[in-house]
Amino acid sequence: MRPVLPQWSGTLAVKAAVFIAVMCCALAALLGVLVHVQVTNQTVDQARDQALQRLTQATERYEAGDTLWRGAGVDPPELPRELRDLAVAGDRGTMVADRAGRPTMWAAGPVDGERALAVAVDYSQQARTIEGLDRAILWSSGLAIGATLLVGAFAVTRVTRRLHTTALVARRISAGDLDARVNDPRTGPRTKAGPPDEVAAVAAALDSMAASLQGKLLAEQRFTADVAHELRTPLTGLHAAAELLPPGRPTELVRDRVAALRTLTEDLLEISRLDTGRERVELDTEQLGPLAERAVRAAGSDTEVRVVRDVSVETDRRRLERVLGNLVANAHKHGRAPVVLTVDGPVVTVRDHGAGFPEYLVAHGPQRFRTEGGTRGHGLGLTIARGQAEVLGARLEFANAPDGGAVATLELAAE
Repeated sequence: MRPVLPQWSGTLAVKAAVFIAVMCCALAALLGVLVHVQVTNQTVDQARDQALQRLTQATERYEAGDTLWRGAGVDPPELPRELRDLAVAGDRGTMVADRAGRPTMWAAGPVDGERALAVAVDYSQQARTIEGLDRAILWSSGLAIGATLLVGAFAVTRVTRRLHTTALVARRISAGDLDARVNDPRTGPRTKAGPPDEVAAVAAALDSMAASLQGKLLAEQRFTADVAHELRTPLTGLHAAAELLPPGRPTELVRDRVAALRTLTEDLLEISRLDTGRERVELDTEQLGPLAERAVRAAGSDTEVRVVRDVSVETDRRRLERVLGNLVANAHKHGRAPVVLTVDGPVVTVRDHGAGFPEYLVAHGPQRFRTEGGTRGHGLGLTIARGQAEVLGARLEFANAPDGGAVATLELAAE
């Protein structure tokens, strides 16, 4: 079972912790080896000097004919074979070996031709010293690694937590919340939280980008609303003048274009109201099946309505009919018959059998004033449908059926 990490942790924190652990282990191992080798060499050198000094004294006593003290002798049976061969060859040397289960420093040299005079010096204390040193190195290394990991993890998690906060704000901005800001405490030339760093620079850049984007979008929304409002008055006069024209083909063309322009203006006004986020719903309990049938009849199109399972929903009838009407109108305008509206509980789907939605629309949603394939329109119908769905608290998704055709799915909250 994998360990559950905190929400603010991630790949960066794990990689940093592993890197710190590996570097601490490598450094502790290097320092431990250096200390062990240095102390061991010093201890062995001292024991070797002591053993060679005693060998010199024993040699002098042996040559003087005096009795050798305990631990010195000629060709003792415990003498390691390698050291005895070295002494018989005419050289002096030392070697650490066990003697009666105890570590012993041996020193041997040549006497009387092919015989070896050897001295045994107890090496137990030195061996215990080295073992104690090794244990101390292991314990201190473990403590140092643990402390370094704790300090490193604390430092890294502070950074990753701030990065996680920045990423969350970026997601909120991409979802449309342009008021979201990081407000990192280190943002600025120098703050109480400390001097600015790279994370603070990223947070400040994100906040600046969000503020700039928000300003541009607000300016665009104001421009759209102003243009739509200013067009209403001349359009009203133009519509009245068109009604006074004598019957004929030119008059029909003028009236058709005036009607299209009025529809565009009303759509722009509706979008501007949706952009402000001040729309308020008038909730009432409605049966979804009959409401969908009314929306199809109002659209005046040949659309089949299938009610698989009818439910009661608490919604704004006018806004919901507007959403369904736009979806049906878009299916007839940009798709091919048959167009089917299906009610299955709180889920309503509108499907046509045309070429399907464009890839950009499926991936990113509808975009105003953008259409593809040479079709007529301004790309506002689906934009309004999604905006009204958001006001209703519903979810509107766009996809393409595997066997062809566009599918718009509206999911409402059941009562």
